[in-house]
Amino acid sequence: MQERARKIFTKLRKAYPQAKCSLNFTNPLELLIATILSAQCTDERVNQETAKLFKKYRTAQDYAKANLTELEQDLRRINFYRNKAKSIKAACQTLVERFGGKVPNHMEDLIALHGVARKTANVVLGNAFGIQVGIVVDTHVMRLAQRMGLTKQTDREKIEQDLMALIPQEQWTHFGHVLIQHGRAVCKAPKPLCRECVLDKSLCPSSTT
Repeated sequence: MQERARKIFTKLRKAYPQAKCSLNFTNPLELLIATILSAQCTDERVNQETAKLFKKYRTAQDYAKANLTELEQDLRRINFYRNKAKSIKAACQTLVERFGGKVPNHMEDLIALHGVARKTANVVLGNAFGIQVGIVVDTHVMRLAQRMGLTKQTDREKIEQDLMALIPQEQWTHFGHVLIQHGRAVCKAPKPLCRECVLDKSLCPSSTT
């Protein structure tokens, strides 16, 4: 299984040499905000909106002090903007009160923030800090891991544990990036484009080629 997983990774890495985080950010706070906003919303839409948002709100203090109604309006083109505005304001209040307005670089501290679960924390740690403590398991990674037979689990954290056992730790963040890109481009839901895939039946049990 480990050998097959690494061969899959090698093939996909060659197919997507530019794979990286698709959210635009220049610092950990921007990535934290963008990742919270990306839940059930496309990264393209988030990037469109954060281009304006990040000019208005530059620090955790800015979000913490923001009028909630105004912040909601600033996010109104984002899915579930009201809940996300509350999460961002509350998370940034905690950043100001407990961390001097800085985004912490420890999993335990990040998941203590309002609106931040392990997936979001993995995105921030891996991409803003270069700290690899896990693999981001979004809907693409979950779908591909199951189709490729890399896990039989359905729970995100159990899937993550299975994948972490197969891929070297220094590659965890990049592995997530290439799976996500492959999921968007080829291994789509509900129907994968197997004829366009670089993986054959020897590597992917779901392959039809």
